[in-house]
Amino acid sequence: MIVSPSLLSADFAHLADDLEMINASSAQMLHLDVMDGVFVPNISFGFPVMKYVQKYCTKPLDVHLMIVEPQKFVSEVRDCGAEIMNVHYEVCPHLNRVVQQIHDAGMRAGVTLNPATPVWVLRDIVAEVELVLLMSVNPGFGGQKFIPNTLNKVRELRELIDETGSKAMIEVDGGVNAQTGAQLKEAGADVLVAGNYVFKASNPHEAIETLVNL
Repeated sequence: MIVSPSLLSADFAHLADDLEMINASSAQMLHLDVMDGVFVPNISFGFPVMKYVQKYCTKPLDVHLMIVEPQKFVSEVRDCGAEIMNVHYEVCPHLNRVVQQIHDAGMRAGVTLNPATPVWVLRDIVAEVELVLLMSVNPGFGGQKFIPNTLNKVRELRELIDETGSKAMIEVDGGVNAQTGAQLKEAGADVLVAGNYVFKASNPHEAIETLVNL
């Protein structure tokens, strides 16, 4: 299982230490949640922090933009070292255009769905993206409980990916731990985003390893 720990749950007073931990861990990516206080009811961090993370993190950066008009910031996200730029379906009326912008900038494209957004809306775009992120909590805050219907959505998305010949990976974010992670793997998920389960653990390396080895 691919594991992408969420920086949102890190200790920002000791960010360098947490980045060193991620570098030394078996995590394959690092998930960065960028929030604007408009699309979601919270503000997280912006490009100055992302630039710092780029400088010190050796893992590929998986950038999730929980913001309105993400197409305005494609070049800035690329310049912060993102390998994946992930945008929300709900804020992109011209999603094909945004996906093309992301590809033209040299990044892999991801599309995110909120818990109440059905999987079928991606039928015409899923073959064009490298990753689909299903939110298993309502976006905006860490530490929320896993929404069980996400398991059904993962199964539906796996069927859609197989039907369309898409190569997209399925990523899930929210309430991920060893128990929900195992259920998500069985349902067909490829990538797990974990925040509190990793960064609040007494042994973060062990927590990451547990998810990797599900």
